[in-house]
Amino acid sequence: MLRNDPAFKLACGRLPETGQGLCSQPTVSRLENAPSLRQAVELTRKLVDLYCASYRTAHPRVVLDIDDTVDAVHGQQQLSFFNAHYDMRCFLPIHVYDTATARPVAVILRTGKTPSGIEVRGHLRRLFRRIRRHWPNTRITLRGDSHYPRPEVMEWCEANGVDYVFGLAGNAVLDKRVAALATRLADERLRKRRDTLRRHRSFTYAAGTWRRERRVVARLLACEKDVDTRFIVTSLSQGDAVHLYERVYCARGEAENLIKLHKAQLASDRTSCRSPLANQVRLVLHTAAFWLMRELRLRVPAADKLRHAEFTTLRLGLVKVAARITETTSRVRIALASAFPNAAIFCRVALCLQTAGP
Repeated sequence: MLRNDPAFKLACGRLPETGQGLCSQPTVSRLENAPSLRQAVELTRKLVDLYCASYRTAHPRVVLDIDDTVDAVHGQQQLSFFNAHYDMRCFLPIHVYDTATARPVAVILRTGKTPSGIEVRGHLRRLFRRIRRHWPNTRITLRGDSHYPRPEVMEWCEANGVDYVFGLAGNAVLDKRVAALATRLADERLRKRRDTLRRHRSFTYAAGTWRRERRVVARLLACEKDVDTRFIVTSLSQGDAVHLYERVYCARGEAENLIKLHKAQLASDRTSCRSPLANQVRLVLHTAAFWLMRELRLRVPAADKLRHAEFTTLRLGLVKVAARITETTSRVRIALASAFPNAAIFCRVALCLQTAGP
C-alpha cells in the first residue's frame, strides 16, 4: 500500500516505519469533492498568492502568458461542451504563467467553448485584483494568442494600466495593408535566391468592433510556396516591429511547453470527476505538484544536465528511485543501489531540501 510506503511517509515529514500512515486513494477522492464553491475559489486564489510570494520583493515588471488548452472528457462531466474545432467534448481550461521563470500563476477550469471577451475580462479582473494586493506598482504585460484581442479585453487592459501583446487573426483589410510589401518581398527573395526572407511592418488599425485605432505589427515570411503573413496587436508604443514580434510576442511559445509539462507530464488533464468543483480542485493539486517539481529542479546544481530536464526525466532520475530505508532510534538511513548513476546529485538535493526533522 502506497499509504504506508516509507519513502512517501518520509517525504511528508513522518517516520518511515513507526510513523502514522498517509491517507488512502478514496480519502484523496473525498478530499477533492469536499470543498464548496467558496472554498474552491479561495484555493485558486491561493495559487496567485503563492506565485507572488515566490519573489522575495515585488517585481518591477512581469510578463504573463494566458492561453487555453483542450482537455478531453469521456463521460457526463458538468461544464463539458462539444467543440467543433477539436471534434470532441472537452473543457478548455485557462492557464496563466510567468513564462520567463516557469512559474504557474493560475489555472481555471471552464467550458469547452472558445472564451468570449466578457468572460476573459472577468477572469483578468479577478486575477489582477489579487496580484495588485501584493504588487500595487508592478508593470504587467499580458501575452496571448488570437483568442484574446477582444474589444472588452483590450479596453479593460488600457483602463487598468496593463500592457498587452496579442495575436491577431488576419482578414481582407489587414492583408490589403501589406499586399504591396508582400509582392516586393516575394520578388526580392527570387532575386537574391534565398530559401526564405522575412520582413516586418508596423501600422495602426481599427477593426469594426474597436472604438479606436491600435498598433498592429505584421510579420511577412516569403518562401517557395507563398508569403505567410501573421499579425499582432499591442498597446506598447516603444520598440520596433522586429523586436515586438520576434522578441516579445514569439517568447510566448515557451508557455506551450509549460502547459505540456502541466498536462502530459503531471497528468492535469485527468479531470474525470462529475462535479466541476472537484475538477477545479484537481487542477489546483496538479499545479501544486508543478511547484514541487520546479523547486526540486532548482535544487539541482546548475552544471548538471538534470537542472534543465523536463519533469518526466527528473522524476525518473531523482524521484522514482529504488532504495532501502531503515529507521533507528536516532536517525533514518537511506541506502541507494551502488550502480545508481545520480547518487551524488540525489544526496546533494536531499540535503538542500532537508528539514529539521520529521
